[in-house]
Amino acid sequence: MKRKVFLWGAFAALSIAGLSACSSTTEAPVAKNVIFFLGDGMGLTTMTAARIYKAGEDGELTMDTLPETAFIKTYSNDAQVTDSAPSMAAYMTGVKMNNEVVSMSADTSAYDKNTFASYVSGADSTCPSTNGTAVPTMLEKAKTAGLATGVVTTTRITHATPATTYAHICHRDGENAIAAQLVPNGSGYNSALGSGVDVILGGGIAYFQPKTTTGSKRTDTRDLVAEFKTAGYKFVTNKTEFDAASASDKKLVGLFTPSHMSYDLDRIANAANEPSLADMTGKAIDILKSNNRGMFLMVEGGRIDHALHETTARKALQDTVAFDDAIKVAIDKMNIIDPGLKNTLIVVTADHDHTLVLNGYAALTGKTTDANPGVLGLLKDYITGVFAVDASNNPYTIIGFGNGENRPTTRTALTDATVFGATYHQEAVIPTALGSETHGGGDVFLGAIGKGAEKFTGVLVNTEVFGLIRGIFGL
Repeated sequence: MKRKVFLWGAFAALSIAGLSACSSTTEAPVAKNVIFFLGDGMGLTTMTAARIYKAGEDGELTMDTLPETAFIKTYSNDAQVTDSAPSMAAYMTGVKMNNEVVSMSADTSAYDKNTFASYVSGADSTCPSTNGTAVPTMLEKAKTAGLATGVVTTTRITHATPATTYAHICHRDGENAIAAQLVPNGSGYNSALGSGVDVILGGGIAYFQPKTTTGSKRTDTRDLVAEFKTAGYKFVTNKTEFDAASASDKKLVGLFTPSHMSYDLDRIANAANEPSLADMTGKAIDILKSNNRGMFLMVEGGRIDHALHETTARKALQDTVAFDDAIKVAIDKMNIIDPGLKNTLIVVTADHDHTLVLNGYAALTGKTTDANPGVLGLLKDYITGVFAVDASNNPYTIIGFGNGENRPTTRTALTDATVFGATYHQEAVIPTALGSETHGGGDVFLGAIGKGAEKFTGVLVNTEVFGLIRGIFGL
């Protein structure tokens, strides 16, 4: 579909003084702005638990207020339970692909079919050139149409989810090659990005530093930070530098940690070091809005997934709340830029589920506070108000996991103080290695607001979401 274009000169003559260059009180035939929020691993039960954690059973998250909703099927091309790479890539490309593949054709394999070995050696891609072809992403299409683009995440910027927006590779672990695809004018650059992604914020600076730098994950001597600066980007590495960046900085890269950014619980304890996801989302919008053609912005709450893999539920719920805070910032800012979101679509969803469960029959807990563990605490019976017990006469938590690292052979008595700890690993039914709780195969939530949001309804396959956004966006 060819993008329809306004007669901007005529419109500008009628514009109201003081409005942003990106604002409009006239509704366009297609959306000018699309913001896509991805809560990595944020299944429906995680959303429910996060709501209770933040606001109590009768409260609500910003996500709950989105007027249009749907359920999304997340299976990949070769697996009932997807990993982040093909699921996010399905949203970004409209193509079902195999697990661990980043924005490539459906016939691409992440493994050598004869040896079952990954097509990655260490951090370097070894994908054979005959193994599939790149498929265009939503961000690439937006760049071609002359829109501003941004990628914001709490993971490494080269991690699977953000990588699907701007990179193409047969295995998600080839992060050196993924990093090179992001840096304009250098070897390995993805030319479909034109002049480059305008705003890039997240973690993972170790993949952009030469191997001679302490902590670098690169296996070559390229200094991709210096290459970014040569390409005209302002480069920031901490919150002070981030706060100093302004809308006049047309190109911004912020890489705040060697690997992933901190869990939000830890970030709050050291708030001077890293910006929040809400901070980064707001800054990205402030910069991208200067392009009067519009913007495409992807925002990932990536560490929800990592906490769930650890079965540290308190971290997961706090990161979900931080993700929700970023959604509110985006809605509020875009309503100022584009009153009523007449030309803006905001979509919120997840790439896959996890095995987190809410055990029953728990009494109402209300929201979590320092004095009340709430949904993170031990289960109290809704009739008697006393701790429920298992077959061995020991209390158990409201939150549990289908599999995970904390699977005691003999259960002992627990206390609310123990299970409320930020580093407590909720118990699981099936034992796994440390940090190796798996994704789940359940459908996930999608919410939408703004231009074309009413098109998201019922049960959709993740690839269908791409088609709907593409049509609303006119790309």
